[in-house]
Amino acid sequence: MIFPLKELIEYNGNIYEITCASTKRAFQLAKLEDREIEKQGNKVVSVGARQIFTGEVDYQLEYQSEYNKA
Repeated sequence: MIFPLKELIEYNGNIYEITCASTKRAFQLAKLEDREIEKQGNKVVSVGARQIFTGEVDYQLEYQSEYNKA
């Protein structure tokens, strides 16, 4: 599996936002040692990005206010 370039090119939203969501999903998959990663040749970022771009996994942004920063 390669990175989903077609979906990336056709994406009309905030590219920074969806890139952050994809990398966070890839991190989750790596930590969970998801079996799909092995099936796809250990391409964690590609699998995470595909799941986000295709809507298989949904995401939402969490904002921190200036006063609640740790």
